[in-house]
Amino acid sequence: MNYYTPPMARLIEELSKLPGIGPKTAQRLAFYIIDMKDEDVESLSNAIKEAKWKIHYCPICFNITERDLCEICSDTSRDRSAICVVEDPRDVVAMEKTREYRGLYHVLHGTISPLDGVGPEDIRIKELLSRINEDIKEVILAVNPDVEGEATTMYIAKLLKPLGVKVTRIAHGIPMGGELEYADEVTLGSALNGRREI
Repeated sequence: MNYYTPPMARLIEELSKLPGIGPKTAQRLAFYIIDMKDEDVESLSNAIKEAKWKIHYCPICFNITERDLCEICSDTSRDRSAICVVEDPRDVVAMEKTREYRGLYHVLHGTISPLDGVGPEDIRIKELLSRINEDIKEVILAVNPDVEGEATTMYIAKLLKPLGVKVTRIAHGIPMGGELEYADEVTLGSALNGRREI
């Protein structure tokens, strides 16, 4: 039995399709939206439409942009000898927030995951390989430290090694402020293996 009017049921159903939004959260959001002022609902609707219609992927790095090339690929002050490979455009934002990296990026839009039917041809590995030339000195692999990320890292490293480019990966381990006793064995092992001289 459906307890909602058809428009409300549809709104809840559509909101439930968003990642991380279950039925209860969708219901809360739907009730919040119908209580919003008309101009706020219109503004939200317009923001969603504008983002969907104006944002596309940069043809070089596959980060999001509303211009021909993204800001990073367009920035001539960036270090063009390094490419940092990430899974998702959100990872570019995370890396940029560190203010530690000034090179270029390449967004894969996923990782190799045979169990999910995602192979190397389903993510942007071929496009990464086409970017490797004599100007590229280092490729930094910055994908998530899970099984799929590890498989993707190893696959890309294997393809890049014969091209004469330095292949590195970001370190994984104990977060700042973290305590050793609460870290799992895999994280501790990764931190130990990634140690460096001080």
